Amino acid sequence: MTRQPRVARHAEKLLGAAVVATAPVAGGEVCTATKLRLSDGTTALVKTLPHAPAGFFPTEARGLRWLGEVDGGVPVPDVLAVDEECLVLRWVEPGRGSVDAAAAFGRALATTHDAGAPAYGAPPGSGEEGFIGRLPLPQRPAPTWAEFYAVRRVLPYLKVARDRAAVTASEAELIEGLVGRLPRLLPEEPPSRLHGDLWNGNVLWGADGRVSVVDPAAYGGHREADLAMLALFGLPNLARVLEAYQEVHPLADGWRDRVAVHQIFPLLVHACLFGSGYGARAAQAAASYS
Repeated sequence: MTRQPRVARHAEKLLGAAVVATAPVAGGEVCTATKLRLSDGTTALVKTLPHAPAGFFPTEARGLRWLGEVDGGVPVPDVLAVDEECLVLRWVEPGRGSVDAAAAFGRALATTHDAGAPAYGAPPGSGEEGFIGRLPLPQRPAPTWAEFYAVRRVLPYLKVARDRAAVTASEAELIEGLVGRLPRLLPEEPPSRLHGDLWNGNVLWGADGRVSVVDPAAYGGHREADLAMLALFGLPNLARVLEAYQEVHPLADGWRDRVAVHQIFPLLVHACLFGSGYGARAAQAAASYS
C-alpha cells in the first residue's frame, strides 16, 4: 500500500489517527473507494465522490446505521466518520461465499425486514429525498405500498428514462398501464426495513463467514422488493438464501409471481443510468402482467 496524500489527510482529520498507507479498491460504480491502514491498526474504507450532492454521504451513513441497529439482522460495516465529502467505514475483509453463509444471510435479512419502519418512505430522521446511485430517490411517505411503489419508485424514473430516451413511447405506455393495476397485484404488509439497493454487488461475503451489506438506499417498503432485486442480477446460493429467509418469515402466497413487478423499479433506475436496454427489460416485465 502507498499513501494518497489528499485522501489520507482528510481521513486523518475526521478520524484523529494517522493514515499509514492507502490503496485503491476496484469495483465502485459511483464512488471512488480507497483502502486505509491507520496507525492504531484499524483498516478502513473511504468513499469519495467529486461534487457529491448535498447530503449524499450523510444519507448513506444514516441508512447503514438504521439497518445496523437491528439485533440479529444483516451486518453492515461500522460508520467510522462521515461528512459532505466522504464516508469512512470499517473494512470488511472479502472471502468466498458458502451455502452456510447464504443461509445465515437469509435468516438475518428476514430479521432486518421484520424490524420494520414507521411508514412506507424515508427512515426516521431522514428527509424526503435520498439517493440511489447518483440519482435522487423520492422518499415522502405514502399510505399503501401500491401507491408508494407507483408514485415514488416507478413513475419518477419512468419520466427520467423517457427524458433520456432510455424508453420508447410504447414501452412507457406498457409500464404506465401496469401502474393502474398495482393495487390489485401487490398485497399489503406492514412496512419492512429495506436495504433498497440490494443487488449482488452490494452483498459482501466476508472472510469471517458472515455476509454484510453496503451502499444502501434504505427506506420502509415491501420486503419482496429487496428480494426481487437480489434475483435481478443474480446472487450465489440465492435459493438457499430464500429458503432460510422463509424459515424466519414466510412470504405471502404468489410472491414468485410478483418478482418481475418489483424488478421494474431497479430496471428503470438502470435505464436512467445506463441506457435503453434496461428500459426494454422494464417494459417486458410490465407486459408479462397484461
